Amino acid sequence: MPVEWQPVRQSRTHELVLQSIEEQVFAGKLRAGDRLPPERELAPVFGVSRSALREALRVLETIGVLVAQPGRGPDSGARIVRNPDDALGRLLRLHFALGSYGLHDVMEARVALERSSFAAAARHAVERDLDEADAVVHRMSQPGILPEEFNELDTQFHVMVASSSGNALTSTLTSAVRESVRPLILRALEEVDDWSATQEHLNGQHAELLRLVRTGRGDEAADLAETHIRGFHGTLVDEERTGAGDGTGGDDGPGGQR
Repeated sequence: MPVEWQPVRQSRTHELVLQSIEEQVFAGKLRAGDRLPPERELAPVFGVSRSALREALRVLETIGVLVAQPGRGPDSGARIVRNPDDALGRLLRLHFALGSYGLHDVMEARVALERSSFAAAARHAVERDLDEADAVVHRMSQPGILPEEFNELDTQFHVMVASSSGNALTSTLTSAVRESVRPLILRALEEVDDWSATQEHLNGQHAELLRLVRTGRGDEAADLAETHIRGFHGTLVDEERTGAGDGTGGDDGPGGQR
């Protein structure tokens, strides 16, 4: 029989280095806290240039699994870490801006995640975590607070509740999804006709959400969380579908469907 040749996958040098490091992590030979050998030692082991090695290490740093400290001291060099929150948020923001996901997709993801996190928080949250969330709600209620600070605190509140749910992955995903639309939500907050009324309404829902969690009423908290998200976030979805507010005529603006 004639030989059937198949094309081989071409990889850039730094991708091969990445693959090798990933294999060590999957095999359990590299764990969080472990340090990689210095570049001058590691590059010859891989048989690559130090520039190719640095490119691979930069990719790992970007995705939140490695931190590199310059210098020659005991803390210098590259170390494996667990830091997914910032990395996932950054990646989702970029993909959202590029139109990989629409506002409707993000809203439905938020609803699913936050229904779960508020219901779980009602079962698992400790008083200290809820007190911290309550302090954030109090700061959001202050007269004269501007939309930018309110938006930052709003994100903190939702992430705090997710963190108190006892599920680290839910917390990370909630943070990443909320971060992906934070700039757009800020713009919408800045454009409301009556900011004081909007602030009071949104924060009234925050306070009620926290009360339901404190009293263990997880199903009611989940329902209100969905109402809360679909309320303000839903208006952004409506604008996206009609092309209002961004001048794009519909699906080609930031967050539009592909």
